[in-house]
Amino acid sequence: MEFSLSVVKIVYLLLAGFTLVPGYSCASDCGNIPNISYPFCLQNDLEFCGDSPFQLFCEKNQTTIELFSKKYFVESIIYDDYSIRIVDPVLVNNSLYKATASCRNTSNKDASYSYVLLGSLSVGDLHKGCYVADDTYIDFTGDYEPQNLSYSTIRGLLEDGITLNWSPEGFILSTSSYSPPFHSSRCFRNLLSAIARGYFLLGRTILGVLCFSAFLIYKLRSRHLAMDHKIEEFLSEYKNHMPKRYSYWELFRMTNRFKEKLGQGGFGSVYKGKLPNDTPVAVKMLGKCKGNGQDFVNEVATIGRIHHMHVVQLTGFCAEGSKRALIYEFMPNGSLDKFLSSQIGDNDRLGWKKLHEIALGIARGIEYLHRGCSMKILHFDIKPHNILLDENLVPKVSDFGLAKFYPIEESIVSLTAVRGTIGYIAPELFYRRVGNISYKSDVYSYGMLLMEMAGRRKNILDQHANSSSQIYFPSWIYDQLTLGDLGLGEDVAEDEKDTFKRLVIVALWCIQMKPVDRPSMSRVVEMLEGSAEHLEMPRKPFLASPDRWGHVDDQASELGASNSFERPSSESILSPR
Repeated sequence: MEFSLSVVKIVYLLLAGFTLVPGYSCASDCGNIPNISYPFCLQNDLEFCGDSPFQLFCEKNQTTIELFSKKYFVESIIYDDYSIRIVDPVLVNNSLYKATASCRNTSNKDASYSYVLLGSLSVGDLHKGCYVADDTYIDFTGDYEPQNLSYSTIRGLLEDGITLNWSPEGFILSTSSYSPPFHSSRCFRNLLSAIARGYFLLGRTILGVLCFSAFLIYKLRSRHLAMDHKIEEFLSEYKNHMPKRYSYWELFRMTNRFKEKLGQGGFGSVYKGKLPNDTPVAVKMLGKCKGNGQDFVNEVATIGRIHHMHVVQLTGFCAEGSKRALIYEFMPNGSLDKFLSSQIGDNDRLGWKKLHEIALGIARGIEYLHRGCSMKILHFDIKPHNILLDENLVPKVSDFGLAKFYPIEESIVSLTAVRGTIGYIAPELFYRRVGNISYKSDVYSYGMLLMEMAGRRKNILDQHANSSSQIYFPSWIYDQLTLGDLGLGEDVAEDEKDTFKRLVIVALWCIQMKPVDRPSMSRVVEMLEGSAEHLEMPRKPFLASPDRWGHVDDQASELGASNSFERPSSESILSPR
């Protein structure tokens, strides 16, 4: 390195003229600097004790001064020579200096250390992991050859600091006594390695998450594509037997942006819509499809081929990606559940005669599903909510999301999951010792529906019990029939009493514990069309005892109260004859 030691540069740090004004006694002390006098003054001294360019600071009993846009420690002030000796705080007591100009070959285990370079600095002088931490001047007042300086000598010169002279115009720095800038470079070896490892682990983690997410997206997309393919394959195969197919955009317009919501079902929401010919319809948007879209295929395949006055008609459907919908004929009176739940108004519209007509219509609809089609259709979710009423209160069986269909001659019905709604599920579906799963499961659900129709009419239970929740209606009504007291009151006509008795007796037959003891739906229709006087009383249902029913119902509650839950065994079960 070459140095120009003959050129003298005068650096005016601050051109602030001042006049030495003797006579003032403003001396103060700070640390190792006693008797701080004019032109110097501490920060809190009076203005006439010194000038701002010579302002000192006392911090933690250490005298400091701000020069070269940096803060320096003041080591001494000699007023006779107009000199002040300062040292860079960064260079004091730095134990991390190493006697090497390279940080690549050191065996140092510290997280970081510093080394020095004298003279001009180029980019190539800094090694990987190093940066310029500081630069300052060094005092060469003695006989020193910069090229031959040892580390200990440089360290000593750094700790000694530099001497400045002052004049009324400011401080004077002469390069005849001071070298070009000295550079302090800091290296991070182990720390950088740790950071590099951290970034590597972070990158690997992010990459792993991205790969896993991509895999999940791929699997889900493949699953949806497979589901869509199966649905499209099915619809293509039976397109000649299918109702009209609509696009999602057509549904969007048909429902006026899904503005009017009619209700919420177990598999999606139902909205009111209107076909281009102004025919009102109900649009059921399927919120989720289980398995490979079996629910959607079931309903399209089942209702699409059915034309019966007591089964709701499917007029169209939509299958567009994940958007699936079923379009039914619109039932202005909604579900039977609304009438049975109403305390006034709607309930009064269902007299015993109309109630009998509805019960008979439902029975004929279920009978058609069991015997009137080319396939035996088991609904598995007969309940008031799934019975819709048109403008004339004609009932129609709806919601075939849980339906299963088998060949008429099929004698084996296999299910891997219980289907239905708690309270209407036949015992054999979750209590396998009761009997075999068959169309008799729908018969049981229908019997519970009849019990609800008879029991909620005029709130009979509330008239005969302080706490109706403590009475199981089938048990109570069985005892009342045995005693000859229907509990209807004297103002009820004889034909209405006969209708009520007929409904209750048929319901008691339908809810027999064992499937083999229940009648077929054809026999149910015959009993409803006949007279109550010719009906034989069944045995008191096993489940009619409140404590026994509670025991079985607890088992069902443990399995879950959803529309579908896993069966203890997936074995195939023979249906009764």
